[in-house]
This record gives sequence, C-alpha cells and structure tokens, in this order.
Amino acid sequence: MAASEFLIPPLRPGAHIAVIAPAGPPKPGRLEPVPGWLRERGYEATLLPSCFGPPPLDFLAAPDAVRLADVHTAFSAPNFDAVLALRGGSGCIRLLDAIDLDLLAASRKLLIGYSDLTVLHALRTRAGIPSLHAPMPASDWGLPGAQADTDALFHRLDTGWRAGDVVGRADRHPLTRGGSARGRLIGGNLAMFCALLGTPYLPDLDGGLLFIEDISEEPYRVDRMLSQLRLAGALDRIAGLLVGSFSGAESSDAVLADHLPRLRCPVLAGWPSGHGQPNRPLPLGVIAEMDAAAGTLILR
Repeated sequence: MAASEFLIPPLRPGAHIAVIAPAGPPKPGRLEPVPGWLRERGYEATLLPSCFGPPPLDFLAAPDAVRLADVHTAFSAPNFDAVLALRGGSGCIRLLDAIDLDLLAASRKLLIGYSDLTVLHALRTRAGIPSLHAPMPASDWGLPGAQADTDALFHRLDTGWRAGDVVGRADRHPLTRGGSARGRLIGGNLAMFCALLGTPYLPDLDGGLLFIEDISEEPYRVDRMLSQLRLAGALDRIAGLLVGSFSGAESSDAVLADHLPRLRCPVLAGWPSGHGQPNRPLPLGVIAEMDAAAGTLILR
C-alpha cells in the first residue's frame, strides 16, 4: 500500500527516534534503559540534552531554553524519523509561545506521548498533523502490568494506521450514552486541555471528538474542569465525547455522571487510554467514527 494511503505511516525498520524531555525529569534509573528498549524493538534512538537536565525547578527536566531547543531539533533535524517524549509531568505549556509553529507545521514526524504532552498534541492537531497519545518510556515501559500497552504501541509503530482501522473497543460502561458521531479526535489530559482555553493554541473544537482523561485529580477538581469546559462553550461544539481513565484519586464517576447527561452529543466512556492501565495508543488529529452503542472507534 502506498504511503499516501496511511493516515499515520509505519516507522521503517531502523528508524531513528529523537527522545526529548519537554516536561518533567525522569525518576532515577528510568533514563538509562531507554536506548536499549528502542534497540530491542528495531529502532535507533538519540537522547537529546533535555533528558539529562539540570532541572531549574524540581518539576522541570531542564531549563526552558534547552527543552525548547530539543523540540525544534527533534522536528527539524533530517536524521530523526519520529519524536518520543520521555515522560509527562509539567512544563510543556511554558514553551508554547516560543515554539516555532511554522517549523512544526513543516514536519510530518510522529509525536508520541501523553499527559502533559497534550499541549504539544494540540499544536500538531492545529497544523493538521496526526500524533499519538501513547505510553512513554520513563512513565510506563518496563513497569509491571504495562507490557501489553507497550507492545500495542510498537505494533502500531510497525504497522501504521489506515482509514478503516479499528482503534479499539471499550467495554460496556454506565456512563456511555447516545449513538454514533464522526469528527476529528482531539484532546488528551483534561487538566492540560482546560489550560489551553483562552489561548491561541486550543485546537478547533467544532464537530470534534473530544477525548479526556486524568490522574490524581479529586472529584471536586474534575467538576471544576468540566464546568470550565461547559462555561467556555466547548461542550456545545463537539460531536462526541470519549472518556478515558480517571485514576490515582477518589473515583470521579459521580461527577462524570452528573455532567455527562447534560451533553447533547454521544458519550463513549471507559475508553482504555489514560494514566491508568490499560493505556492503549490513541491517534489524535485524525478523523474517526465513534459508535457509543458498539463501544468502537474506527478511523475514517
């Protein structure tokens, strides 16, 4: 099949992946195995300087200038075929007003990551370029219970994504409601997506399928963020809502059950992506059809 028929082309064997740390620093022992993990999967890796610090604040992997330079290098250097975030945490949003948007828009390289990377996914979506919400090495790879998610990521890097591919399936969930919807997949981490409201970096919401997930957010904070989306008119503009995991805190199901019935669009809940496990790869910035009754998401 011609490369032009792929929505997200596969990475060729031996592809060179740039590993960047645009957000938080890795925990001890989580950086050193990364090149070996990628070699085991048939890829070449280069860890860019942001991976090595020093952190100017304890929640940042490296100074803003270093992390910014690595974003630009990863997307512009011709020897890199894809860009992999080391981990999430916090810090990507500090870079947005300094990122060369024309440079990013000129590069079709796949960005891989999730969590704080939501704001960089937003830039790719705004430029009309797909990206991948997927497990990251310092956060997920090699951890107990995460092998299936990591295997699913590398399977898709090997095969790519085409129109008609079934992204996945969600089990029946009490918060699921409505029928089918079609639109561009946008979103990611709820807190980071809300942080983009009122900025020039928010993706176009009109007719989109909004994916949300989060970690360590107590129910009152999830309520606040969903209220913010509602008050900003965001939830009136989307064609459908895809709800991933909300983990690491008291269950937010009651808050979600309070908010979601107010929506005029279909809701597909229990999607197997987010900070919990499973965390299956989810392409963003592509057109998909969501069937809430069947629990499926199909690329179009």
